[in-house]
Amino acid sequence: MSKFDYKKVMPRYSFIAIIMTLLAVTVMAKTLYTMTAKRDYWMKVADRVKKDSVSVKPTRGNILSCDGQLMASSLPEFKMFMDFSTLRDVSDSLWKAKVDSVCLCLSQIFPEKSAGDFKRHLMEGYNKRSRHWPVWPRRVDYNTYTEVKALPVFNLRPYKGGFHIEENDARQRPYGSLASRTVGTMFGSKDSARFGLELSYDSILRGTNGIIHRRKVLNKFLDIMDTPPIDGADIVTTIDVDMQDLAERSVIDELKLINGNVGVAIVMEVKTGDIKAIVNMEKCIDGEYREVKNHAVSDLLEPGSVFKPVSIMVALEDGVVDTSYVVETGSGVWPMYGRQMKDWNWRRGGYGTMRLPRTLEVSSNVGVSRIIDDHYHNNPEKFVRGVYRTGIASNLRIPLVGSTPAKIRIPKKAKNGQWLNWSNTALPWMSIGYETQVPPISTLTFYNAIANNGRMMRPRFVKQVLKDGKVMMEYPPEVVPGHEQICSQKTVKLMQTMLYHVVSQGLGKKAGSPSFKVAGKTGTAQISQGAGGYKAGGTHYLLSFAGYFPADNPKYSCIVCIQKSGLPASGGGMSGVVFHNIAEGIMAQNIKLAVSDARDSSSVLVPDVKDGNILAADYVLTHLGINTNTGWSGSYTDGNPIWGRAERKEKAISLMREKVYGRRQIPNVTGMGARDAVYLIESRGVRVRLQGRGKVVKQSLEPGHTIKKGEVCALLLE
Repeated sequence: MSKFDYKKVMPRYSFIAIIMTLLAVTVMAKTLYTMTAKRDYWMKVADRVKKDSVSVKPTRGNILSCDGQLMASSLPEFKMFMDFSTLRDVSDSLWKAKVDSVCLCLSQIFPEKSAGDFKRHLMEGYNKRSRHWPVWPRRVDYNTYTEVKALPVFNLRPYKGGFHIEENDARQRPYGSLASRTVGTMFGSKDSARFGLELSYDSILRGTNGIIHRRKVLNKFLDIMDTPPIDGADIVTTIDVDMQDLAERSVIDELKLINGNVGVAIVMEVKTGDIKAIVNMEKCIDGEYREVKNHAVSDLLEPGSVFKPVSIMVALEDGVVDTSYVVETGSGVWPMYGRQMKDWNWRRGGYGTMRLPRTLEVSSNVGVSRIIDDHYHNNPEKFVRGVYRTGIASNLRIPLVGSTPAKIRIPKKAKNGQWLNWSNTALPWMSIGYETQVPPISTLTFYNAIANNGRMMRPRFVKQVLKDGKVMMEYPPEVVPGHEQICSQKTVKLMQTMLYHVVSQGLGKKAGSPSFKVAGKTGTAQISQGAGGYKAGGTHYLLSFAGYFPADNPKYSCIVCIQKSGLPASGGGMSGVVFHNIAEGIMAQNIKLAVSDARDSSSVLVPDVKDGNILAADYVLTHLGINTNTGWSGSYTDGNPIWGRAERKEKAISLMREKVYGRRQIPNVTGMGARDAVYLIESRGVRVRLQGRGKVVKQSLEPGHTIKKGEVCALLLE
């Protein structure tokens, strides 16, 4: 007899089968319900734990000087947040125990805010259970972030303590405000370029965004790369940091001395058109001078007497006069169609009769205007066409926002023979730099062409694009289209001689140098106040000097323009002085001597060494054959500065490395030279005022002083 009792077992199997069937039907029903009625709800839940096609920003390329020094670079900055919802679920008791000490430490890191303010701010986010509550409203650098990250609670993992960050690339300029309008800057919150080369070359510097998708796995978000980002390329500018610093200091010193409003200086390399320095200083409401607008490429002002060489060149090239031409200027006042043309010395009796070259040497308004009016009065269009032929009105295609070519109107004649947009006084006043609007960079380009034997070079700001150290693109020197030769070689040589005589025996003597020859032209023009004319609200002047050096073998051309209110006003005596300082400084920098020549074998065997960058000191001392006792390693050509002090021994120099205070404290710069001291302090956001020369013997802010916004540190050097 079988042990299987069909009547007892089958009901049990049937019951189980029915239960399983009902369970399967329930699962299927629930599945259908989820897929239909609850579909929108669960799609929203899915969106919270995954993200597709998330954009990943690349690292922005660097902007380099002509010799490879960093002028703008991207460094990470961090914005810090707390997820109080996670904190209250996981580490609530720890937070309550540590909140006071956390706030006290935060106050020490950010002295602008007290511990009580921090506690009120953080507890507000705690009570709201905010998932993204800012710890500090602004971005901080990596050093500050690590300090905050080390605090209690904040040092826990994000899903335990709730502390998390947003990382962004911030634009930093190692040389501070140097050439800031030309280099440009960024909108920090939008990560977009504002102006300057940052904006003009944004597509090259920015790179290409990558794409990732995010998935939540085991309560963690994982980033899965789909398309990696392509970092931006670097651009190599033509700016020379040393020349830029020299030009800025020269302009600011003169502006402070004469209480000027705006100061512009541009230095250009003659053969290539490379812009080595460009300065745009403007007096701000607080009395300090800063770069607010790129006046060098955007100011459309009447240039005044620096335009006179253009007029003389046109007349010489057309053959209507030569250098032996004699003009009568009377007593310095000459009637011109109902108006009086005056020379600068008309109260002293003027210059009388003179030859054409002398009109430039003494900048005679009467002489130049009479030469042009006598020969072009009946055909002013011929003169203006000649001006365009010189290239001063050419569109130079400057890669800076706001740049514009010169505006010089061309006479138009009606069918009846009458001039439509012209008056009898237009030609004589145009010949001396009025009735025209020329930006400083266009004027300089014209003078640079004279120095370059008539070949007009387009101003160049960027010469290379680099990627991973390799040259990806070249921007070679370029001639302004149609101006391979702005005039004949005979006319060029005559203009070079006359401009040299302006400095050697004319009104431009203060721009000259006893060490090398200088050629150029002064200019002093009244600035029109629009509808109010030239006298509205007092008289304003544009003081200029444009030229090149050394005159016998031109290497650099330069223009200096200063705007000021009231008298005294002298293009040669004010702008010419700035030109002189820039020219002598550049020529001194370009003297190439062997380092070994600096050794004085007859007296001083071991030189005195300033504190500061001991890598640089070690480099020089090694080439001089002087032993250095060093307990560190590094390369001056490849490495970053190593800060320390030097001690002089009998036959050696001991260079000792010293710890430098953090980014929020004032460093000890006593014993350093001006360059190292200024770099260390201004890189921390503190402005420096220098007094004296030599080594730093006193600093107004003590070493270790916590930096506050807007502070100024005065350094006394002896």
